[in-house]
Amino acid sequence: MVGFVSVGARVGTKQVNGQGICQRRDGAPRAAHRVLVMKQSGGNGQPKKQKVVAAGKVCVIGLSHHTATVEVREKLAVPEADWQSVARDMCELAGVSEAAVLSTCNRFEVYFVAEDSHQGIFEVSNFLSKRSGVPVVELRKFLFLLTEEDCIWHMLRVSAGLDSLVVGEGQILSQVRRCYELATESDGAAGKVLGKFLNTAVAAGKRARSETDIARGAVSISSAAVELAEMKSMPDLNKHLRETKICILGAGKMSRLLVQHLLSREVTSITIVNRSLERAEDLARMFPDAPIELRTMGKMLECIEQSDITFASTGAQEPILFKENLAPVAGDEKKVLIDISVPLNVAADVSEIETIAAYNVDDLKAVVAKNQARRRALIIDAENLLREEQKTFTSWLHSIGTVPYITRLQTRAEAIRAEELDRVMGKLSNLSKSELLAVEKLSKGIVNKMLHGPMSHIKELADVEERKLVLKNLEAMFKLGA
Repeated sequence: MVGFVSVGARVGTKQVNGQGICQRRDGAPRAAHRVLVMKQSGGNGQPKKQKVVAAGKVCVIGLSHHTATVEVREKLAVPEADWQSVARDMCELAGVSEAAVLSTCNRFEVYFVAEDSHQGIFEVSNFLSKRSGVPVVELRKFLFLLTEEDCIWHMLRVSAGLDSLVVGEGQILSQVRRCYELATESDGAAGKVLGKFLNTAVAAGKRARSETDIARGAVSISSAAVELAEMKSMPDLNKHLRETKICILGAGKMSRLLVQHLLSREVTSITIVNRSLERAEDLARMFPDAPIELRTMGKMLECIEQSDITFASTGAQEPILFKENLAPVAGDEKKVLIDISVPLNVAADVSEIETIAAYNVDDLKAVVAKNQARRRALIIDAENLLREEQKTFTSWLHSIGTVPYITRLQTRAEAIRAEELDRVMGKLSNLSKSELLAVEKLSKGIVNKMLHGPMSHIKELADVEERKLVLKNLEAMFKLGA
């Protein structure tokens, strides 16, 4: 377990006057980023000083197979259909302006943008605690927290499959892409920053796979589960995997991959059990020459009773197999039960049944560990590419933070130019219209030449702290807050 540590994403928005906003439940729009140049009214109804505000910070709070067991992960898990609504709920929090949810078998992560990262972290932590029913003090034992550069680096590694249980696996890229798609829909909760952030992550994940061999030879969760079954079939069942009778609960993508890998190991007895027989038939049609039988969930216990190995991979949000309903069909012969669902399909008390050897996704770590050493060089290659993507995104993020300052500087300079030119216009009454335009052009040219150096310097600053100091001094020297 790791502690709640600090180390250092676009949500669905509506467009109003070209600006991304989050819609509050009361119908009032809320800026997806704090307005970069804010006008406030004084007590006399007159405009107060304009305040320059920096762009928000990208943050992530979550847990994964690195920090929490599957029993803990399932308490925070969010079905894909609810990703947008949870992200919108997060945008209701005072410290959060954009949000997106990524919830998979092996991780639960919420990405958000906050002007004040400390406030955002506090708000989101309490939000997750209330939603999961787990006290904050307990939840912090499993959560990780990353902000700014560390958040960016983490997301790029996630999308590239470098943070996966199975390094290089391809499913996570599809899940990150789905996160991006949902977050940037009209009813999503991502704005300019998080949208660019997630889009960069998808592009980086694609690039890591196309320009390195990180995905070559990588196994999926399903193939790792089949490999685990192969490892356990002899010690637990005293027979080879190809000799076993297989039952698969569920007919989704994970189940399709299970069938594919089982057939590659010459398994000849496979039964698929699914709530919808039609979907199970669709899956079976993908393997026309395979000996696949189909059953509805009403026959689930009967199929488990007749099988040696059962894989559980349904979309159920609560366990469907317990000691109570499994014990009567367990029999005297040993059976293997492998649960690769999150939330878990198999309750913890099933392990109390003497004739059932129960495993879940956390047990797959032993299977994939042996492949890690030979992939370390590939990980380094992929990370070199990711650093390029990180630098590009960070540069963009910093550049938008300078926009309000540059705008205020230009506005201030233009006001001074116009004021001084107006002051001497009475002495230039003998000039023709074309001559006056030339004077106007000359004054603007002088101002633009004077500003070019400072503005270019600000844009080129790579160090965050140095940039902040320069902007602070700029604001003071030119009285940009006045």
